[in-house]
Amino acid sequence: MFDTYWRFAAARQAIYEARLAGQPGPWTEDPILLNYRFTNCYRAADRVSQYLIRNVVYAGSQAWPEVFFRTVLFKSFNRISTWELLAEHLGTPSWTGYDFHSYDKVLTGAFDAGERLYSPAYVVPPPAMGEERKHSNHLRLIERMMASRAPERLRACQSMAEAFTLLRSFPAVGDFLGYQFLIDLNYSAELNFDEMDFVVPGPGARDGIRKCFGAQADGIEADVIRYMADTQEEHFARLGLEFHGLRGRRLQLIDCQNLFCEVDKYARVAHPEIDGISGRSRIKQSYRRDQTPLDAWFPPKWQINDTVAGSAA
Repeated sequence: MFDTYWRFAAARQAIYEARLAGQPGPWTEDPILLNYRFTNCYRAADRVSQYLIRNVVYAGSQAWPEVFFRTVLFKSFNRISTWELLAEHLGTPSWTGYDFHSYDKVLTGAFDAGERLYSPAYVVPPPAMGEERKHSNHLRLIERMMASRAPERLRACQSMAEAFTLLRSFPAVGDFLGYQFLIDLNYSAELNFDEMDFVVPGPGARDGIRKCFGAQADGIEADVIRYMADTQEEHFARLGLEFHGLRGRRLQLIDCQNLFCEVDKYARVAHPEIDGISGRSRIKQSYRRDQTPLDAWFPPKWQINDTVAGSAA
């Protein structure tokens, strides 16, 4: 199972690189990867993260309170169609032009019409902020963040762990959601935390870690994730696997954490005899081939965009 982690990473990254280069599919002979949907090895390369980086973080005013507001608003729903719904009716969302009743009216109208507002990727807990509906309470939560000067306080944090603690202090922002908020805010030009500084294992990652290491890894999941990141080159070489990273960018802690989530799913078919924590036995999402040409654009501070574009060409 431990070796499967590395083989999965190499195979999944090879698919991404082939698609980015415009090669015709199929891009793998692995029947599990052919038939089921898995996220990319690098979190920032996934569709929703790519949209966030391009159309939310780096689109519009780069004033830090505005970037913070847009990012947290997007991530509260984590759904592209919800962001585009707000933009269609109200223009590019901004804190300067924000009005609770206008935003709430658009979201409530869509909800009443049966539209989904939240991504099914993970559960976003409803904050108790005095409103009747979940989306209304999330708007109030964002107001609370802005009123408490969260953008300025976050910018003043000296470490990723300190920044996480700040975000975690707001209502209904648990460990998982707080870490996701932090990673996305850190894509901005304003923050520059090292993604190798800090990690928070999510529930899916804990399942994958249990399958790779057994119950003795319970309670030390963050150390296990760091071990994977620190020794990645050793294990790719040991297994004779080609893995060039994201145009030279090594797997970071967040990526190794996400890979454990994906390997947990992969193992439900590849290693059904190995138990995790959740007891889930099937992969929910089937793979449907997307004919749209794939491109990639990452935070400019990473200095890999020219490399990515040149490789794709």
